[in-house]
Amino acid sequence: MEQASRDEIGAAVAAHAELGREYDRAVAEGLIDRIGAEVDRRVDARLSGASRRALRAGRPGTFATLVMGLGSMGLGVGATAVVLANGHNSGEGSFMVVVIWIAIAVINVMFGRRDFR
Repeated sequence: MEQASRDEIGAAVAAHAELGREYDRAVAEGLIDRIGAEVDRRVDARLSGASRRALRAGRPGTFATLVMGLGSMGLGVGATAVVLANGHNSGEGSFMVVVIWIAIAVINVMFGRRDFR
């Protein structure tokens, strides 16, 4: 609870002690209003935090990212097989395989970092 709210509640309690029983209802209503406002503020803060977390956790495109990753791995294995099957077992073939997998990695990272809004 913020210090200002604590001070207000403390002042209300002190006013209650000073004013006596005939002002019980007015002091109680003031306390209820202040406490209600504090509860509302906390609930709003939690809801806004929860909605941000929900958007991040269930953001659209999670399935698309999975499909992209698995599909690109399949294509990478296929491209590697084609390069190596065509007799490129030398340094040239190895270089091509490395280029293929670096390109796939870059594409997947960029796709994963993409904003889905």
